Amino acid sequence: MNETASLRARAEIDLAALRANVRVLRERATGAQLMAVVKSDGYGHGAVPCARAAREAGATWLGTATPHEALALRAAGLDGRMMCWLWTPGGPWREAIEADIDVSVGGLWALREVVAAAEAAQCPARVQLKADTGLGRGGCQPADWSELVTEALAAERAGRLKVTGLWSHFACADEPGHPSIAAQLGVYRDMVAYAEKEGVEPEVRHLANSPATLTIPEAHFDLVRTGIAMYGISPAPELGTSAELGLRPVMTLAAAVALVKDAPAGHGVSYGHHYTTPAETTLGLIPVGYADGVPRHASGSGPVLVGGKVRTVAGRVAMDQFVVDLRGDRPEAGAEAVLFGPGDRGEPTAQDWAEAAGTIAYEIVTRIGTRVPRVYVNETADELTGGAPR
Repeated sequence: MNETASLRARAEIDLAALRANVRVLRERATGAQLMAVVKSDGYGHGAVPCARAAREAGATWLGTATPHEALALRAAGLDGRMMCWLWTPGGPWREAIEADIDVSVGGLWALREVVAAAEAAQCPARVQLKADTGLGRGGCQPADWSELVTEALAAERAGRLKVTGLWSHFACADEPGHPSIAAQLGVYRDMVAYAEKEGVEPEVRHLANSPATLTIPEAHFDLVRTGIAMYGISPAPELGTSAELGLRPVMTLAAAVALVKDAPAGHGVSYGHHYTTPAETTLGLIPVGYADGVPRHASGSGPVLVGGKVRTVAGRVAMDQFVVDLRGDRPEAGAEAVLFGPGDRGEPTAQDWAEAAGTIAYEIVTRIGTRVPRVYVNETADELTGGAPR
């Protein structure tokens, strides 16, 4: 048995698939640059390897939520344009400025902290002003936009910062035809027009996330921010499956069957005995659980490919393990159990697990914990695509 096969569990990350997905997304957003969003450790796939692969495939920007995520990428040697957007008071503004990271500002408190940090660093900050066009999370409300723009321009004239971008985020881009899409586009255009009329000269204007990149070409502007789609997962079933969108899931989650044993009819399985064997059968123990990111909400419903057949979690998912009813089949201990992958070998997908757990596929891949090692395949740029990145 090779080293990979002997692992208790593994998340296999296909970097060639990621590069191919980036190329597909670039083709869907012709004329716009592409930001590869690698927040939350690359949606659970590994931020640094995925960022490098995305760069190889033509991503010109990297994006993270927190400044610490961005600083970690810089420490790993990733250069080029980079942006982070989720700030709290007292954050590492100066470190981000000195690392040449674009920082998002959506309110006066943040702008003033950036200016103070730039003064301390004796280096102008690269600032992107965020507009709240209707999502209701971060960003500046239209009523406060003029004050933010005015103060940002004053700081720019003083040499403390450069306004490099104007951006916002959709609320319902994954719901085709939702009235908020057109409404947000209109508000965004108005807020950009006002800022530019006042003297802002942004390098990039951006609004489109993964679903908007795929379905709303009028929202592409200068830059698109692709997160979940880059990892080969459809942003929403309503938009189509991964295959229908031309994407390939990057992560395959597998484990080694830890035990196969006989069980009589009427035998309770796992905590609470929510599953009882309907007849004499065989049970397989899969050594991953909710501590590894397997959702407990998929107890009794999560699908797993074992021995060429899709089984269902029998009873509750525990912290470190769960059971499948093998219905008399007898795979050997150590046999592969595939929880999810691209689906082309008959294995379930992350979307299947999302439906089993009543959640979204984003959560399924992102929640896979650090106890599960990431195993990278196709690390060179020519193994799946047949040549160097375009």
